[in-house]
Amino acid sequence: MSSSVVETVESERTPAEKMKLRAALIERIGGYMTAHAIGLAAELGLADLIKDGVRSSEELAAGTGTHEPSLRRLLRTLAAVGITEEPEPGRFGLTEVGAQLRSDSPDSLRAFSRIFCHPSLFGAWAGLGHTVSTGEPAYDHVFGKEFYAHLSEQADLSALFNEAMGEESRIAAGQLAAGYDYSGFRKVVDLGGGDGTLLATVLPGHPGLRGVVFDSASGVAQAPGVLAAAGVADRCEVVGGDFFQDIPGDGDLYVIKSVFQDWGDEDSRALLRSVRAQMPESATLLIVGTVLPETASPEFPIMFFTDLNMLVNTGGRERSESEFRAMLEDTGFAVESVRLGAAGPLSIIEAVPAGAAR
Repeated sequence: MSSSVVETVESERTPAEKMKLRAALIERIGGYMTAHAIGLAAELGLADLIKDGVRSSEELAAGTGTHEPSLRRLLRTLAAVGITEEPEPGRFGLTEVGAQLRSDSPDSLRAFSRIFCHPSLFGAWAGLGHTVSTGEPAYDHVFGKEFYAHLSEQADLSALFNEAMGEESRIAAGQLAAGYDYSGFRKVVDLGGGDGTLLATVLPGHPGLRGVVFDSASGVAQAPGVLAAAGVADRCEVVGGDFFQDIPGDGDLYVIKSVFQDWGDEDSRALLRSVRAQMPESATLLIVGTVLPETASPEFPIMFFTDLNMLVNTGGRERSESEFRAMLEDTGFAVESVRLGAAGPLSIIEAVPAGAAR
């Protein structure tokens, strides 16, 4: 729309319509305030204290050791954005959205909320201007070290990150477990598998399948416990290593979920070449992750926020289908299929070594 058309439309707006437009922009500007409020609610464990009932701000302040008048104002703000609800003055319950902050919920996003609202990530986003000016990750600029190097030095932060990624994986893992045909495979290798949530979800429904969770030493630290809790520890190895150097070479299905977003194109191609060199010719590669639409629209905001978040923190990026196809073809793979949205919010790209198309 040209500027003259925009000016004409704006001149025809009623005062009420103009106020609505202003409010829409101001709400977006204040997004960081909402994030801080949700992050603190997760940190305090407010959802666990409220659970299925309604609690007074006095009860919640006593349970969290906070200043009641200030906590009440936090709870009111959370109600205004749909996290809590205030059925009567000073008493608060949870909405369905807010219930995801409960640590005992199978759909919990409490750790996810805590890590994305952690001071280190907020600090990195303060350097967004540096990233846009230079193309360099703001995290490195702000903290003087790479994101994953920083994680490896802080056991508590690393554990929180792995727990958060496990939470993020659950819906996708469930759909991948139920929606993909594993009958022709004997051993699945999850590259960058973190705490093992994906294979802990896939293996129980496929008793003939064995697995390997492969990630950095800090990345797989929680995997034995997760696999044991799922009852599949006897069918799944946990291996620490560097997938740019040496990955297990005896699998027949290799899964890479939500990993390529961490890396720029050069590193992503290096990873694919490493996989291509070490996987058997008869094996299949599954890439599970976000596939961006070719053009941006308000319909998919989370995808584009994730893309920008990876740029800020790791120098990585999300990619479109055409970009994934080009990257795979350049590194010796042939794309067999692309199933958009086949794993919850994520898509599945199936590829095989070039020349081995089946």
